Amino acid sequence: MSDTGSCGIPGGQYPSDCEVTEGLRQRAMSRQGQEERGYAWRNCLPLAKEIRLLLLDVDGVLTDGTITYGNSGTELKSFNIKDGFGIRLLREAGVEVGIITARRSEAVERRAQDLKLAHLYQGATNKIEAFEKILAEQKLTPEQVAYMGDDWLDLPLLSRVGLAATVADGVAEVKAVAHYVTKQAGGRGAVRELCELIVEAKEKREELLARYLR
Repeated sequence: MSDTGSCGIPGGQYPSDCEVTEGLRQRAMSRQGQEERGYAWRNCLPLAKEIRLLLLDVDGVLTDGTITYGNSGTELKSFNIKDGFGIRLLREAGVEVGIITARRSEAVERRAQDLKLAHLYQGATNKIEAFEKILAEQKLTPEQVAYMGDDWLDLPLLSRVGLAATVADGVAEVKAVAHYVTKQAGGRGAVRELCELIVEAKEKREELLARYLR
């Protein structure tokens, strides 16, 4: 009887493309169980499972907080590609994403368009007003919304949402009220980390990963 691989193809000296892909899939899916997520991650899974909308601050969250002005006075910002892909995965998992920020920037508007974000509120010095407007429009409860901020302006909103998160370099007062503090700093993959938490809580990780291993 000939040896048959996991792809249903008789085995030979070299694995088929199908067998290679299957091996990659199995290693990637098992890696999650090998990683030590920690108590905070596991404790937040029940909260994250209820989330239908993730709202984000910009400076210090989607960016590292640095503001650069060009010669013409244009404000320049740098965004992390891993954060962008995390947002894409979260949207594929059925969770919408939006921005509420106190500043205004053309760069943020462009980034929101690139990521196809559902909500963009700039110049929102009172973030609660924007938050309540979104809840009413989308017929959501606060428990169905997650928010990530990093400084005092974010405290009122963080205290109202179902899942409050901050970055590794967030200020102490924000860390004190957050359900989850990322291992990554703002603009350095913190948003991706939070997106992965919500995706895992919704048990969508393996399904999404399989799409990229085909």
